[in-house]
Amino acid sequence: MIGEETNNVKPDLGYKIVRKEELAPNIKLFEIKAPWVAKKAAPGQFIILRVNETGERVPLTIANFNRDAGTVTIIAQEVGYTTKQLGQLREGDAVLDFVGPLGQPSELPESGTVVCIGGGIGIAPIYPQVKALSEQGINVITIVGSRSAEQLILTKDLEELSSKFYVATDDGSQGYKGFVTDILQELLNSGTNVDRVIAIGPIVMMKAVTAITQPRNIPTTVSLNSLMVDGTGMCGACRVTIGGENKFACIDGPEFDAFQVDFDEQLQRQDFYRDPEMKAMAQSHCHIGDTSERGDPRVR
Repeated sequence: MIGEETNNVKPDLGYKIVRKEELAPNIKLFEIKAPWVAKKAAPGQFIILRVNETGERVPLTIANFNRDAGTVTIIAQEVGYTTKQLGQLREGDAVLDFVGPLGQPSELPESGTVVCIGGGIGIAPIYPQVKALSEQGINVITIVGSRSAEQLILTKDLEELSSKFYVATDDGSQGYKGFVTDILQELLNSGTNVDRVIAIGPIVMMKAVTAITQPRNIPTTVSLNSLMVDGTGMCGACRVTIGGENKFACIDGPEFDAFQVDFDEQLQRQDFYRDPEMKAMAQSHCHIGDTSERGDPRVR
């Protein structure tokens, strides 16, 4: 299982990376020594980290935690400047800030059959949900999907925890050729009784899942990873519209009733900072790859 083995770390060295693993191209797992976060962490919650003093705050969902070892596992896909900067760190390096756990814990059912769906990097935060449900003896059906086989992560771990496990890839390089929604549709059409669906992944995927479950009145939960700054609700940057009302993803979520989510608004928000992010990447590209200036990651 992920996050089960750690190295001994001196407590005065900050938020130290005790294990790093490349799960897929540009997708990296970091197990970080953060005893106080690990002590309180629960499925569905997230942390906010800063790589260094000049870094931006980045929210990442908790992928696993080990209370005994005092570690928290996060999984990051290198898509922007900060996640690429994070990806350059090695075991033994440290991040400056690691704040959490933040957000509301998942409200998991105590019985019935639950379908957990993870798309792309959303496979990472679906893992603790599947793990918790499995430990409670819940019948868990897991569906994961990605563009191709090389982008799939945690499949062995999830398959071990699930009563049934399905894989979908856009190009058919592994499992079913198509989308996770195709598999969900087939399960429901075949008469499989489903009491709840949990979906985490791209907004368009979660919207498509909801379009299938809502007509059947199958309770569905989705996770909204909106823009966040302080993670406490004070800045208001992560406003989302839920049931026609303003909510904050950081303190009211990040998980919400899918039937109440304004997915179209969320899709529009994805493009708000695309140009500034591309500009930051272009201006800082040389610094990301310059290992001659690595120094101590706690003070960079």
